[in-house]
Amino acid sequence: MLQLRVCIDVDDLDRALAFYTQALGLTPGRRRGSDWVELLGASSPIDLLARSPGSPPYPGASSTRDYRRHWTPVHLDFTVTDLDAAVLRAQAAGATLDTGIQTFPWGRMANLADPFGHGFCLLEFHGRGYDALADP
Repeated sequence: MLQLRVCIDVDDLDRALAFYTQALGLTPGRRRGSDWVELLGASSPIDLLARSPGSPPYPGASSTRDYRRHWTPVHLDFTVTDLDAAVLRAQAAGATLDTGIQTFPWGRMANLADPFGHGFCLLEFHGRGYDALADP
């Protein structure tokens, strides 16, 4: 069976550790010096990787790491039971709210960005959650 690990590049490991533990209630696991820390408490471990701004993501890359607000086709969704409280907690830890809280047939969602420019969503499911959208 495949297991998923999520890796998030950041330019300041200690600041990222503080953000993700305060904003989402994750807890530190293993750590290697100042360039890697594992976060536990989600359905998959999250690895924070310290990488310098301007460094290439792989050898020969035409672009470099940039920690200003950016868009990527892959982002993280975190499910919460109290969206309003979770948004306030994330903002207090340094997140920015990209849009107001939105309501859908499956629940509510907030689009945010961490202090490193990475977008993420907080989801609060209601009733049948995503099953409300599925074909019978």
